[in-house]
Amino acid sequence: MRLLFYPTIKGSSKMKKTALRASGLVILLAMAAGCATTGLDEVKATADRAAADAAAAASAAEAARASADRAGQAAAAAQRTADQALSAATEAQDCCEANRESMERMFQKSMSK
Repeated sequence: MRLLFYPTIKGSSKMKKTALRASGLVILLAMAAGCATTGLDEVKATADRAAADAAAAASAAEAARASADRAGQAAAAAQRTADQALSAATEAQDCCEANRESMERMFQKSMSK
């Protein structure tokens, strides 16, 4: 028993197969495009996070460089102060030696009289 709503004409069957294949291909392409878009969005988000991380790292490196510069300047100032203290200590030692020698000569003079 044949249904009247489904006629069996050879040309119509071939056309249905072609239409079915074309619609399957369209569905497959639509799904692939949807997956590619989702994948592309994930890649873009990962790239954006990586760029933000790189910017944060560059900012931290710049802050560390500035801190190192300040530490270097403080160390140079401390070295200058230490050099001045050494110079003053050397002058004081020389003066002390000169005073000792002078006192020694005075003592020798007083003992020889």
